[in-house]
Amino acid sequence: MAEVFFNGVSGRLEGRFHRSENPRAPLVLVLHPNPIQGGTMNNRVTYTIFQAFVNMGFSVLRFNFRGVGYSQGEVDGTGAGELSDAIVALDWLQNMGQDSNQCWIAGYSFGAWIAAQVLMRRPEIKGFTFVTPPTNTHDFSFLSPCPASGLIVQGGKDVIVDENSVSALAEQLDTHRFVNVVYRMLPKADHLYTNELKSLYDTIVSVVPDIQTAQPQKTSKKTTTIILNDDY
Repeated sequence: MAEVFFNGVSGRLEGRFHRSENPRAPLVLVLHPNPIQGGTMNNRVTYTIFQAFVNMGFSVLRFNFRGVGYSQGEVDGTGAGELSDAIVALDWLQNMGQDSNQCWIAGYSFGAWIAAQVLMRRPEIKGFTFVTPPTNTHDFSFLSPCPASGLIVQGGKDVIVDENSVSALAEQLDTHRFVNVVYRMLPKADHLYTNELKSLYDTIVSVVPDIQTAQPQKTSKKTTTIILNDDY
Protein backbone atom coordinates (compact mmCIF):
# COMPACT_ATOMS: atom_id res chain seq x y z
CA MET A 1 0.00 0.00 0.00
CA ALA A 2 1.45 3.33 -1.08
CA GLU A 3 0.92 6.83 0.21
CA VAL A 4 -0.19 8.98 -2.73
CA PHE A 5 -1.07 12.60 -3.42
CA PHE A 6 -3.01 13.95 -6.37
CA ASN A 7 -4.40 17.32 -7.34
CA GLY A 8 -7.97 18.18 -6.40
CA VAL A 9 -10.11 21.23 -7.06
CA SER A 10 -9.12 22.80 -3.72
CA GLY A 11 -5.56 21.55 -3.60
CA ARG A 12 -3.60 18.37 -3.10
CA LEU A 13 -5.49 15.32 -1.79
CA GLU A 14 -3.92 12.60 0.34
CA GLY A 15 -4.65 8.93 -0.26
CA ARG A 16 -3.58 5.33 0.20
CA PHE A 17 -3.42 3.18 -2.90
CA HIS A 18 -3.06 -0.56 -3.29
CA ARG A 19 -2.18 -1.66 -6.81
CA SER A 20 -3.04 -5.23 -7.71
CA GLU A 21 -0.36 -7.31 -9.40
CA ASN A 22 -2.91 -8.01 -12.13
CA PRO A 23 -2.96 -5.04 -14.56
CA ARG A 24 -6.55 -5.91 -15.53
CA ALA A 25 -7.77 -6.10 -11.93
CA PRO A 26 -11.00 -4.29 -11.11
CA LEU A 27 -10.77 -0.87 -9.48
CA VAL A 28 -12.64 0.46 -6.46
CA LEU A 29 -12.75 3.88 -4.80
CA VAL A 30 -13.58 3.84 -1.06
CA LEU A 31 -15.07 6.97 0.58
CA HIS A 32 -14.99 7.85 4.27
CA PRO A 33 -17.64 9.35 6.63
CA ASN A 34 -18.45 13.03 7.09
CA PRO A 35 -15.32 15.04 7.97
CA ILE A 36 -17.41 17.42 10.09
CA GLN A 37 -18.06 14.46 12.39
CA GLY A 38 -14.42 13.37 12.40
CA GLY A 39 -14.52 11.04 9.40
CA THR A 40 -11.19 10.19 7.76
CA MET A 41 -9.82 7.57 5.38
CA ASN A 42 -8.36 5.80 8.46
CA ASN A 43 -11.79 5.23 10.00
CA ARG A 44 -11.94 1.57 11.05
CA VAL A 45 -14.99 0.74 8.95
CA THR A 46 -13.52 2.50 5.91
CA TYR A 47 -10.26 0.62 6.37
CA THR A 48 -12.13 -2.69 6.68
CA ILE A 49 -13.89 -2.03 3.36
CA PHE A 50 -10.51 -1.14 1.82
CA GLN A 51 -8.88 -4.37 3.04
CA ALA A 52 -11.80 -6.50 1.89
CA PHE A 53 -11.42 -5.23 -1.68
CA VAL A 54 -7.62 -5.56 -1.53
CA ASN A 55 -7.98 -9.22 -0.58
CA MET A 56 -10.45 -9.79 -3.41
CA GLY A 57 -7.79 -8.69 -5.90
CA PHE A 58 -8.96 -5.15 -6.62
CA SER A 59 -6.73 -2.14 -7.06
CA VAL A 60 -8.07 0.10 -4.29
CA LEU A 61 -7.88 3.79 -3.43
CA ARG A 62 -9.07 5.46 -0.26
CA PHE A 63 -8.37 9.14 0.35
CA ASN A 64 -9.08 12.07 2.64
CA PHE A 65 -11.63 14.62 1.52
CA ARG A 66 -10.51 18.26 1.39
CA GLY A 67 -9.33 19.65 4.72
CA VAL A 68 -8.85 16.22 6.29
CA GLY A 69 -5.42 14.89 7.27
CA TYR A 70 -2.88 16.12 4.75
CA SER A 71 -5.50 16.94 2.13
CA GLN A 72 -5.50 20.63 1.37
CA GLY A 73 -8.47 22.99 1.34
CA GLU A 74 -11.27 23.66 3.79
CA VAL A 75 -13.58 20.98 5.14
CA ASP A 76 -16.94 21.17 3.37
CA GLY A 77 -19.24 18.54 4.89
CA THR A 78 -22.25 19.54 2.79
CA GLY A 79 -21.44 17.02 0.09
CA ALA A 80 -20.69 19.39 -2.78
CA GLY A 81 -16.97 19.64 -2.11
CA GLU A 82 -16.66 15.96 -1.24
CA LEU A 83 -18.42 14.96 -4.46
CA SER A 84 -15.97 17.06 -6.44
CA ASP A 85 -13.06 15.41 -4.59
CA ALA A 86 -14.47 11.93 -5.25
CA ILE A 87 -14.78 12.59 -8.99
CA VAL A 88 -11.15 13.73 -9.11
CA ALA A 89 -10.07 10.69 -7.10
CA LEU A 90 -11.94 8.35 -9.44
CA ASP A 91 -10.24 9.97 -12.44
CA TRP A 92 -6.86 9.47 -10.78
CA LEU A 93 -7.65 5.83 -9.97
CA GLN A 94 -8.80 5.08 -13.51
CA ASN A 95 -5.68 6.68 -14.91
CA MET A 96 -3.58 4.40 -12.69
CA GLY A 97 -5.51 1.35 -13.88
CA GLN A 98 -6.12 2.00 -17.55
CA ASP A 99 -6.13 -1.73 -18.37
CA SER A 100 -8.67 -2.56 -15.67
CA ASN A 101 -11.72 -4.58 -16.68
CA GLN A 102 -14.19 -3.16 -14.14
CA CYS A 103 -14.77 -0.19 -11.83
CA TRP A 104 -16.61 -0.14 -8.48
CA ILE A 105 -17.33 2.44 -5.80
CA ALA A 106 -17.81 2.00 -2.06
CA GLY A 107 -18.52 4.19 0.94
CA TYR A 108 -19.43 4.18 4.61
CA SER A 109 -22.18 6.39 6.07
CA PHE A 110 -21.81 9.89 4.53
CA GLY A 111 -19.28 8.31 2.17
CA ALA A 112 -22.00 5.98 0.89
CA TRP A 113 -24.16 9.01 0.04
CA ILE A 114 -21.30 10.59 -1.90
CA ALA A 115 -20.59 7.23 -3.57
CA ALA A 116 -24.22 7.01 -4.69
CA GLN A 117 -23.95 10.41 -6.35
CA VAL A 118 -20.75 9.41 -8.14
CA LEU A 119 -22.46 6.20 -9.27
CA MET A 120 -25.19 8.21 -10.98
CA ARG A 121 -22.67 10.42 -12.76
CA ARG A 122 -20.26 7.78 -14.02
CA PRO A 123 -21.82 5.07 -16.21
CA GLU A 124 -18.58 3.08 -16.29
CA ILE A 125 -19.08 2.10 -12.63
CA LYS A 126 -20.36 -1.48 -12.65
CA GLY A 127 -20.87 -2.16 -8.95
CA PHE A 128 -21.15 -0.58 -5.51
CA THR A 129 -20.93 -1.32 -1.81
CA PHE A 130 -22.82 1.00 0.56
CA VAL A 131 -22.18 0.41 4.26
CA THR A 132 -24.75 2.10 6.51
CA PRO A 133 -26.07 4.62 3.96
CA PRO A 134 -27.59 7.50 6.00
CA THR A 135 -31.09 7.15 4.62
CA ASN A 136 -32.76 8.98 7.50
CA THR A 137 -30.69 12.18 7.08
CA HIS A 138 -29.79 12.28 3.39
CA ASP A 139 -31.84 12.00 0.21
CA PHE A 140 -31.20 8.93 -1.96
CA SER A 141 -34.20 9.45 -4.26
CA PHE A 142 -31.89 10.37 -7.15
CA LEU A 143 -30.98 6.68 -7.42
CA SER A 144 -33.89 6.04 -9.75
CA PRO A 145 -33.41 3.81 -11.51
CA CYS A 146 -30.30 2.36 -9.92
CA PRO A 147 -27.71 2.00 -12.71
CA ALA A 148 -25.61 -0.87 -11.30
CA SER A 149 -25.76 -3.93 -9.07
CA GLY A 150 -24.34 -3.79 -5.58
CA LEU A 151 -24.29 -4.62 -1.89
CA ILE A 152 -25.87 -2.68 0.99
CA VAL A 153 -24.89 -3.52 4.58
CA GLN A 154 -26.57 -2.24 7.75
CA GLY A 155 -26.25 -2.90 11.47
CA GLY A 156 -29.26 -4.14 13.37
CA LYS A 157 -28.25 -2.26 16.54
CA ASP A 158 -27.56 1.06 14.81
CA VAL A 159 -29.32 3.84 16.72
CA ILE A 160 -28.17 6.55 14.30
CA VAL A 161 -29.39 5.14 10.98
CA ASP A 162 -32.71 3.32 11.00
CA GLU A 163 -32.46 -0.22 9.67
CA ASN A 164 -35.96 -0.17 8.23
CA SER A 165 -35.16 2.83 6.04
CA VAL A 166 -32.00 1.18 4.75
CA SER A 167 -33.78 -2.06 3.89
CA ALA A 168 -36.47 -0.02 2.15
CA LEU A 169 -33.78 1.69 0.06
CA ALA A 170 -32.31 -1.67 -0.89
CA GLU A 171 -35.72 -2.95 -1.97
CA GLN A 172 -36.38 0.19 -3.97
CA LEU A 173 -33.04 -0.02 -5.80
CA ASP A 174 -33.61 -3.67 -6.64
CA THR A 175 -36.75 -2.98 -8.67
CA HIS A 176 -34.88 -2.56 -11.97
CA ARG A 177 -34.94 -5.94 -13.66
CA PHE A 178 -31.36 -5.65 -14.94
CA VAL A 179 -29.92 -4.79 -11.50
CA ASN A 180 -29.26 -7.03 -8.50
CA VAL A 181 -29.05 -5.28 -5.12
CA VAL A 182 -28.13 -7.56 -2.22
CA TYR A 183 -29.01 -6.47 1.32
CA ARG A 184 -27.24 -7.80 4.40
CA MET A 185 -28.29 -6.88 7.93
CA LEU A 186 -25.80 -7.70 10.68
CA PRO A 187 -28.00 -8.01 13.78
CA LYS A 188 -25.28 -7.36 16.39
CA ALA A 189 -23.64 -4.41 14.62
CA ASP A 190 -24.02 -0.82 15.80
CA HIS A 191 -23.23 2.26 13.72
CA LEU A 192 -19.48 1.85 14.28
CA TYR A 193 -19.54 -1.94 13.80
CA THR A 194 -18.07 -2.36 17.28
CA ASN A 195 -16.75 -5.94 17.57
CA GLU A 196 -18.40 -6.65 14.20
CA LEU A 197 -15.72 -5.55 11.74
CA LYS A 198 -14.91 -9.17 10.90
CA SER A 199 -18.58 -9.82 10.10
CA LEU A 200 -18.55 -6.76 7.85
CA TYR A 201 -15.36 -7.92 6.14
CA ASP A 202 -16.69 -11.46 5.67
CA THR A 203 -19.95 -10.14 4.24
CA ILE A 204 -18.18 -8.03 1.62
CA VAL A 205 -15.76 -10.74 0.50
CA SER A 206 -18.55 -13.34 0.27
CA VAL A 207 -21.08 -11.21 -1.64
CA VAL A 208 -19.10 -8.96 -4.00
CA PRO A 209 -17.62 -11.80 -6.10
CA ASP A 210 -21.12 -13.18 -6.67
CA ILE A 211 -22.34 -9.76 -7.80
CA GLN A 212 -19.37 -9.42 -10.15
CA THR A 213 -20.19 -12.66 -11.95
CA ALA A 214 -23.98 -12.71 -11.64
CA GLN A 215 -26.29 -11.95 -14.54
CA PRO A 216 -29.43 -10.29 -13.10
CA GLN A 217 -32.64 -11.99 -14.13
CA LYS A 218 -34.76 -10.17 -16.69
CA THR A 219 -37.91 -10.83 -14.69
CA SER A 220 -39.58 -9.31 -11.66
CA LYS A 221 -37.69 -10.01 -8.45
CA LYS A 222 -37.53 -9.04 -4.80
CA THR A 223 -34.52 -7.71 -2.90
CA THR A 224 -32.31 -10.43 -1.47
CA THR A 225 -32.46 -9.86 2.30
CA ILE A 226 -30.43 -12.10 4.58
CA ILE A 227 -30.05 -11.73 8.33
CA LEU A 228 -26.73 -13.18 9.44
CA ASN A 229 -27.02 -15.29 12.57
CA ASP A 230 -24.73 -15.42 15.59
CA ASP A 231 -22.67 -18.21 14.08
CA TYR A 232 -21.56 -16.13 11.10
